[in-house]
Amino acid sequence: MSDERLTIAADPREITGKKVKKLRRDGITPAVIYGASEPVNIQLDTLALFRILRESGQTNLIDVQIGSDTRTVLARDIQQHVTRGDLIHVDFIEVDLKTAIVGEAELIAVGESGAMAEGTGTITFAMRTVEIEALPEALVSEIEVDISLIATTDDVITVADLKAPEGVEILSDPETTVASFAFDRAGIEEEEEEGEEGEFDPAADSVEVISKGKDEEEDF
Repeated sequence: MSDERLTIAADPREITGKKVKKLRRDGITPAVIYGASEPVNIQLDTLALFRILRESGQTNLIDVQIGSDTRTVLARDIQQHVTRGDLIHVDFIEVDLKTAIVGEAELIAVGESGAMAEGTGTITFAMRTVEIEALPEALVSEIEVDISLIATTDDVITVADLKAPEGVEILSDPETTVASFAFDRAGIEEEEEEGEEGEFDPAADSVEVISKGKDEEEDF
């Protein structure tokens, strides 16, 4: 999380419903702040808001200044146009800095896996985010996954292996698999073919005759 609090100015919003389309045309984005009290309708400069959201994501705190009033919030629901990416509407949630809140952190791979030297394949992730809980100022957007823990092709990383930053608790099931080694299909097929060519079964001929006999009986 950024050490410096992000700040943006906003104005109270009287316009609601379909009339907000005019606001968007004028470069203003409608938004709502939800919290312990009644929701507050606000409007913000679209370019300034876009820059703030790009930096804050959904884990960095934002101070929204509405006249002489300042609300500390997190961006929770960011609606954008499907093709153009234009901001349509933003929902903020007001936070109490002394009360822990639940959020999600993205899993980021770091390190190198020794398993890559053992076989042809890749490190695959079974999950991309984990649920976390922390005080608002301790929230993080990412948690590192040290893939060096996958030293062999049999090793698996679970949620229990993740190291959360100080002040952050991971709520996801500790036994859930996070990452493992997966052989490439081509490598598996090649190994199977080599195994078939290299194996000698003294009963192979008799097995083949028996199976042919079964086919003939079934066809009859």
